[in-house]
Amino acid sequence: PPADAAAGKRVYMRCMACHTVNAGGANKVGPNLSGVVGKKAAAVKGFRYSAAMTKSGVTWNDATLDKWLTRPASVVPGTSMVFAGLSKPEERKAVIAYLKKPAP
Repeated sequence: PPADAAAGKRVYMRCMACHTVNAGGANKVGPNLSGVVGKKAAAVKGFRYSAAMTKSGVTWNDATLDKWLTRPASVVPGTSMVFAGLSKPEERKAVIAYLKKPAP
């Protein structure tokens, strides 16, 4: 079944303490995630990324986001993101579907 962006929004609520997702939204502890799918890592202007993220060469797509949401350090060793990961594949797919939707 296709991933449910509405379910992804509910899962994303866990991310809101550190990330915004609104177009033009401010960076917080983490960067604004508006339009993140298809972008290169460390591309959000005005956010101070770790050296590891800046040098990673990662492009955010379904596969890299799924791996990142499972365990961030598996994608970017030395990342400064403090997040244990989402163990449920359906939650990761839903969050990715939500991040693909046009930002409000």
